[in-house]
Amino acid sequence: MDRHQRLSALVELIVDRGAIRVDDAVRELGVSAATVRRDLDALADQQLITRTRGGARANAATGDVPMRYRAVVKPAEKTAIARTCAQLVAPGEVVGCNGGTTTTLAAYELGVRVSAEDVFEDNGITVVTNAVNIANDLVVRPRVRVVVTGGVVRSRSYELIGPLSDLILPSISIDTLFLGVNGVEADKGIFANHEGEAAVNAALVRAAQKVVVVADSSKIGVSAFARITTIDKVDALVTDTGADAQVLAKLRRQGVEVHLAQTSAVPEASAQS
Repeated sequence: MDRHQRLSALVELIVDRGAIRVDDAVRELGVSAATVRRDLDALADQQLITRTRGGARANAATGDVPMRYRAVVKPAEKTAIARTCAQLVAPGEVVGCNGGTTTTLAAYELGVRVSAEDVFEDNGITVVTNAVNIANDLVVRPRVRVVVTGGVVRSRSYELIGPLSDLILPSISIDTLFLGVNGVEADKGIFANHEGEAAVNAALVRAAQKVVVVADSSKIGVSAFARITTIDKVDALVTDTGADAQVLAKLRRQGVEVHLAQTSAVPEASAQS
């Protein structure tokens, strides 16, 4: 486990439990007490946690820890999903992406494809996103025109949220939207953990001709705090082969096109957050 993975794991433990002792972190992470103390000190220096005698506790900022400090669940699966998404885009399309680890990977893979394939040389793509990290990643791609929605940056996901997005999204049309979510429930719809993100995601859905939900198997069959929209607004789902087969069958019956990304050829080390 490298330092980035340890920091991510420590943050997740503190977020989940509210506090952690050094001895508990040593046992769970399999590293020395000195290493745990150094990592906790580093997180405390950035005001992401509060150090205590013998450990650390969450503070007001811990719940909004930036994405780079959150562990990437199912990295190989997310990379496979991202590569599948990149193949669904045609030259000249307007593509939408919201924030999140899976959509960030999808945007990266799409940028690589557009840069490498001659078919995009004279007919690039436009990417509309409310995620500042995705915009930053793609702005260096000469065949990708980047449009960023307005709003206030939410530190946990790097997403722009708030009413400023209403100034642009009702005025544009997106051909294909890649929508990262926190839950896909066949009877209830698709969900985000934060109401501000859900509101902007719903506006992106309204602007899109085709909505492609991107979610690893841990998100399938579960709901979250804030509903984005209902399943009838979803055209396709890209997930991995570990997704619940019964839920996928129900989604297909509801008219959702399901793409199962194969992970066998995807090295975990290549996954990014």
